[in-house]
Amino acid sequence: QPDDRGLIGDVPVLRVTRRGPEAVHFVQVALKAAACTSLPGQHLITAIAEQMFGFKTTSWELGRQRSVIELDTPSVTTEQVEALERSVNEKIRERVPVTVRELAAGDPAIETVRSRGLPDDHTGPVRVVDIEGVDSNMCCGTHISNLSDLQVIKLLGTEKGKKNKTNLVFLAGNRVLKSIEQSHSTEKALTSLLKNGPGEHVEAVKRLQSSVKLLQKNNLNLLRDIAVLIARAFKSQPVPSQLFVLHRKEGDSEFMNIIANEIGTEETLLFLTVGDEKEAGLFLLAGPVEAVENLGPRVAELLGGKGAGKRGRFQGKATQMSRRGEVEALLQKFISHRSPEA
Repeated sequence: QPDDRGLIGDVPVLRVTRRGPEAVHFVQVALKAAACTSLPGQHLITAIAEQMFGFKTTSWELGRQRSVIELDTPSVTTEQVEALERSVNEKIRERVPVTVRELAAGDPAIETVRSRGLPDDHTGPVRVVDIEGVDSNMCCGTHISNLSDLQVIKLLGTEKGKKNKTNLVFLAGNRVLKSIEQSHSTEKALTSLLKNGPGEHVEAVKRLQSSVKLLQKNNLNLLRDIAVLIARAFKSQPVPSQLFVLHRKEGDSEFMNIIANEIGTEETLLFLTVGDEKEAGLFLLAGPVEAVENLGPRVAELLGGKGAGKRGRFQGKATQMSRRGEVEALLQKFISHRSPEA
């Protein structure tokens, strides 16, 4: 099983190893013993899940925020999760005692205890944790003396596991209370932002998502129209320049490529950028194949970015958009050297 990490009081357990019969906990300060709720919670859920539905536990994980039990079943229904949660919390309310006993290595009683087997190098007595009338299990982890110390268990649902298994996610004890506190804080913040009650939050977010999608669609159509108009305005010049440079903060890759397609890159060298003028963004260098192959990597280097290209186009991401002027100077110098008048 995984080493029994988590908190001892408020102190994080960094690592747990076994030295023969002893479990050694690594922490950063001196401690007083404190009960762990997630481990006995797992014992209880595992036992009840097997009794009620025949679901065997094959593994489990004690996470920082939540814990997960891997069940050897391809699926668990919502009704089964609800019934399991009711049953484990009934045991907590019944104040079922939890005891720890040690058995000699050859004791026949070991055969009646739920276990994944002893390590080959095990020596000394075998520690068994008993939940009265519910479960007996080999374990060297931290436990409570009564199920009532768990306070409550909340099953958060299931996730698809590996190899046709199901992961059951749960919280126990104070983690449930912390989760409720966090959810309540989130609920209050949403109430303030959405200007409605908790029962209307989902519908309000759905309306906002629909509005955003419509605005994005309209914005994309407008950007396409602007790109075409910009290109046509450039081509209508009596003597088009050999270099075309444009930056538009709200543009995207499609916007840049539309301009390049409309203008044409056989004779004109285009340097187009979109995004934040002084921070990160996207760039496109388009033009005659030989020129782009020569200049593309240098442009990317000046902009503190990376890119790739083929067939007269080199595009990528930039982290230093404020250096666009240096790129433009580089391109002007290149054009002046290749023009017949130079």
